[in-house]
Amino acid sequence: MPFSTLRAGDQVYLDHNATTPISELVAQQVPRWLEQWGNPSSIHQAGRGPKALMRTARDQVARMLGVNPLELIFTSGGSEANNLALKGVFESFERPSILPRKDRRKYLVSSVEHPSLRRTVEYLAERGAQIEFIPVHRDGSIDLDEYERLLDDDVALVSVMYANNETGNIFPIKKMAEMAHSVGALFHSDCVQALGKANLNLRDLGVDLASFAGHKFYALKGCGVLYTRKGLNLESLIHGGGQERHRRGGTENILGIASLGAMCALKDEVGIRAVETERLRDHFEARVLEEIPAISITGVESPRLPNTSSLIIPGVDGETLLMNLDMRGFAVSTGAACSSGSPEPSPVLLAMGLSRAEAQSSLRVGLGWGTTRDEMDRFVETLKAVVLHLRSFNTQSGKDTHVLN
Repeated sequence: MPFSTLRAGDQVYLDHNATTPISELVAQQVPRWLEQWGNPSSIHQAGRGPKALMRTARDQVARMLGVNPLELIFTSGGSEANNLALKGVFESFERPSILPRKDRRKYLVSSVEHPSLRRTVEYLAERGAQIEFIPVHRDGSIDLDEYERLLDDDVALVSVMYANNETGNIFPIKKMAEMAHSVGALFHSDCVQALGKANLNLRDLGVDLASFAGHKFYALKGCGVLYTRKGLNLESLIHGGGQERHRRGGTENILGIASLGAMCALKDEVGIRAVETERLRDHFEARVLEEIPAISITGVESPRLPNTSSLIIPGVDGETLLMNLDMRGFAVSTGAACSSGSPEPSPVLLAMGLSRAEAQSSLRVGLGWGTTRDEMDRFVETLKAVVLHLRSFNTQSGKDTHVLN
């Protein structure tokens, strides 16, 4: 069954890891949700409708993730959820009345985490935390031997993303959480990229905390979720009223929350869409490997999300390629949207062992539920033409900044 989203003209959108277009299902319900403009904390009639919307959405998200609704904290997005998870645990360890073992000062994170998490651990290091990075191999797999070596009784928290936002590589979260728990450490996973792309049951994964963002799953921007296992009390980042059971102050974003709930109600479609998307991605990758010389796919040897393809295209600058494709109506990315504009190559690809030249020749293609085979075939033809031209131009001039007219 076709999946419809709001579109930006005739552009073929292949950057679903950065954000997803708004679902038509969501867009159609926004006018009705706008009628519920009251404060959900108010006890009078104007507050009852918004509160009911929020309660319904909380139940829908909880069913999607296999958890209790009261274990969810609505946030402004994935970055806030990541910050709340790590800073909340850190501050709570400073107060032994909330969490035991004040002396645990070590935090383990993978070397390919999202900037929102890397910046957070840098902040924690300034506060006295000991940060250790778990290496990731070039094939996209995490170094479990080094992880086991780093684990000890000093570890307060381990944070490893479910799937990488640039390569799509999936990490063995269930196993890693069990290993963390064996030394008494907590386990957090940034699951932002996985929502809507993989069936998730947080109970089965065994994580203590997990972060999500609605705009990665065809919902409105400005809404995220942090799952906190029952019995785990975090220090709040935003103090104010009693919202979110005193765990996150501030009047809730009802529109964003309702839109995320509406998408989570499509839980049964996730597995079906994943199979369709993976089949389409494999078709695309088979064509580019056969038809574009010297191209390679990063992390293809390890498990990946079904929608993500990270290409290395030697002889072509990634930013130049992106601009040329954009002019021809195709939206793609060279890496994380949060790091766009940086002159430095992707820290994720460098951490995986790729050279700077390889990282600067990268292109990330992110398919969505609405992507069609015709769109991917047209993209391959355009990509071939642009790469051939840029390589020819670079060979003749030694430059790599040419934009086709």
